[in-house]
Amino acid sequence: MTTEETLYTTIGQNLNGAEQSQMFGKPCFKINGKAFICFFRNEMVFKLAGDIHKKALNLNGSELFDPSGKKRPMKEWVQVSYENKDKWTKFAEEAMKYVQTK
Repeated sequence: MTTEETLYTTIGQNLNGAEQSQMFGKPCFKINGKAFICFFRNEMVFKLAGDIHKKALNLNGSELFDPSGKKRPMKEWVQVSYENKDKWTKFAEEAMKYVQTK
């Protein structure tokens, strides 16, 4: 397991009620059966909205999540680079809250 994946897993396991699962064949965590974070290309991906979505997307190295690579990004999902790992926990908490309120 890479350093990045270990950090991702630790963050997910520390979120109360989060369950490890799969999304598009990639590791993810779900709350109440709904995915809110996943791990892709050694980066974390978060389902976000509003100001926190903008904040995540504006970070250096961040982009909308496009798991197919066919220029069809998932607009609510932001892929945040390991360079910004210090923000991963906060974004994971916000993603979980967002999914729980939908």
